[in-house]
Amino acid sequence: MSILARAMCSVAIIATGGTVARTSAELVTIENTAIQVAVDGSSGAVTMRDRAADLAFVEGMEWPGNRQFASAVRDKAQHRLWGGGEGVTLNWGDGSQATLTVYGSLPFVVVQDRLVNGTPQDLHIKRREFAQFNVSAGKPLEECRAFGTFGLARIDHRRNPGSYNHLAIVDPTSRNGVVLAWLTHERASGVLLYGRGEDDARVTARQDYGQLRLPSGGAENSELLLVGFFSDARLGLEAYADAAGEYYDIELPPQPSVYCTWYHAGASDEQQIRRQADFAAQHLKPFGFGVIQIDDKWQDGVSRDGPKRIFTRHRADGPYPSGMKATADTIKSRGLTPGLWYMPYAATSYDPYYADKPQLFATKDGKPFEVRWGGTCLDLSHPDAQELVRERTRTICDDWGYKYLKTDGMWTGMATAIAYVNEGYKEDNLGEATLSDPDMTHVEAYRKGLRIVRETAGDDVFILGCNLAQNMRILGPSIGFVDAMRIGPDNKADWSQMTRGPKSGSNLYFLHGRVWYNDPDPVYVRPSVPMHQAQALLSWVTLTGQLHAHSFYYADLPPERFDLLKRAIPSHDLLPRPVDLFDERTPRMWLLEDKRREAPFYVVGLFNWDEDEPVHLEETFARIGVPKAERYVTFDYWDNKFGMMEGESLTMTLEPASCRILALRPLTDRPQLISTSRHITQGVVDVLEESWDAGHNRLLGVSRVVANDPYELRIAKPAGRNLRLTGIGVVGGNFSDGELSFEEAGDDALGWRLRIDSSTNRDVQWAVSFE
Repeated sequence: MSILARAMCSVAIIATGGTVARTSAELVTIENTAIQVAVDGSSGAVTMRDRAADLAFVEGMEWPGNRQFASAVRDKAQHRLWGGGEGVTLNWGDGSQATLTVYGSLPFVVVQDRLVNGTPQDLHIKRREFAQFNVSAGKPLEECRAFGTFGLARIDHRRNPGSYNHLAIVDPTSRNGVVLAWLTHERASGVLLYGRGEDDARVTARQDYGQLRLPSGGAENSELLLVGFFSDARLGLEAYADAAGEYYDIELPPQPSVYCTWYHAGASDEQQIRRQADFAAQHLKPFGFGVIQIDDKWQDGVSRDGPKRIFTRHRADGPYPSGMKATADTIKSRGLTPGLWYMPYAATSYDPYYADKPQLFATKDGKPFEVRWGGTCLDLSHPDAQELVRERTRTICDDWGYKYLKTDGMWTGMATAIAYVNEGYKEDNLGEATLSDPDMTHVEAYRKGLRIVRETAGDDVFILGCNLAQNMRILGPSIGFVDAMRIGPDNKADWSQMTRGPKSGSNLYFLHGRVWYNDPDPVYVRPSVPMHQAQALLSWVTLTGQLHAHSFYYADLPPERFDLLKRAIPSHDLLPRPVDLFDERTPRMWLLEDKRREAPFYVVGLFNWDEDEPVHLEETFARIGVPKAERYVTFDYWDNKFGMMEGESLTMTLEPASCRILALRPLTDRPQLISTSRHITQGVVDVLEESWDAGHNRLLGVSRVVANDPYELRIAKPAGRNLRLTGIGVVGGNFSDGELSFEEAGDDALGWRLRIDSSTNRDVQWAVSFE
């Protein structure tokens, strides 16, 4: 008998408006259209049930500690974002409480507790278990998988990596799954650990503070935990990210495309940066390129481990002898944005510059707290350390004029150890370093530092966080303060490391475009990388829309390699989805859907991440997310070919370390645009409008074309109609105005090709006539 069934056999204590009333069963229930929560009024046992699936997806929810359960009280709830709802409060004899709340507009149960110190002494807490759950996705545990910051893993008796921030228990076949996620990280870092229960997964939700002083008689509210069941757990992860974006009122700025010096030239130097800016302004800026970012080795100081850490002074004998402001001015004079790398929260205690400032540092055993590569961690609970962070950021942004920040070594702001490369939970002994303010937790201090950087830099500065892989517990607390985040470790120009970005970016795909832009590290188009590998990584970054960065001197690239960069910028602003997220450690299939046109447009990306073996991919169109049709017309971007597919499945074999980027639409009885040459997404960034004028047999559209870049429209021929192309031109204008020309560029059995040439960047309203 389930907990819910057992509870139905007893008598409940129910409260409405705070008044306790007895009913014929000791069961307190709250619900919205998706979820029912039931609390055993005699024991406090909690069950969560998905109403559509009629599945108890959480049973046996327990609250650690030897507290005596007292009562369960139901009441109405109201939230500034989610509107009205219902809540139930569990009360214990020591005054502690837990609340479970459901709202009509939120597909989760919101769980929070309130810890009370009823002892005569202060409590000093580094971490505490919040709650434990028996979780079910509706299938035997052997058929299910866990999905978290570590990626995809089995649920077994041996090794179950914990996850930071979020965790899903899923059935890969149906995609049904339970999603748990810490919505807030104001004072604690949320961790989710899991293992095998008797029949279900056993999940432990934990909060790590570093240091928390709870005075006698004091109380501490926990962070907010979201728990929900979804018929497609991908939608649950996305719903969590949407809720986080809404909760923290996140409005992302336009996404830049970036040149970074680090992956081929360290910090580069002022002469090379000038040449790079000149080249980019002429050849890449028209395509949407915008940022030239200087990396480590420009700054002054001494260090025995890792970078030098005086970030308000350049090296006089270094690569920028004229100073950092002079180079920023050079970049800005070309119409580009200057960017700079620095470490906001790290210093070097033995550097003479910091020798008389011991109050700046977190300590351990009375000595400055040093960490590998990161140096000495600043004590961000101390006003002097806060002022140092403010001074660094103000110098870089206000005095020197940099409007793009790459903030590295972020975990040092939490005064904890590096855990690189970090995906699943790793012990980092958060709290072993002492902060000067005993009432500020390590997580709270970190967020204080983030807030200082954000407020000092200003809204016109784009902030990139770097990086989660150094210590993944910065994930949740960083939300709301950075515009983009490096989601994985550094990569390099060899295939095994080039694929690090797709792995990390897939694991956290749902955060992209919702709370920040994912940065998977740069693409590589340099001649040493085989062309098919360069195309594959570039295509993945471009199709998924993640932050585009590259690192090589443009003048050293052959024309065909440089052209690859043009086809990958700017990044689009849609939200694609991996098809096989719960089937592969690194998904091989992605769907990008554009619903902004008269008829939806689809781009399917197929990837083989294996460097040595071909892979055969087969998936139904229904599971991919494409509407059912008898036939689909396609265009393969890199093969530059029209194609046709029939049946219920997409089937294809890919060579090692390669990709296929297929634009796809159900075949119809009228011509339709299937692809353009401008961008790897085949029209997503450049086709602003497309419609069919049935009365005049015309295909109409608006395309954003780039000066002196031949632009090709690929138009699919209709089914069952023998149409002839009779004219192409500008809507309401001349066929050629001296700066714009059209011509037919090809005709085969499946489609027409039309070419537009323009001597200026412009939006072209085109019309193609048929009879």
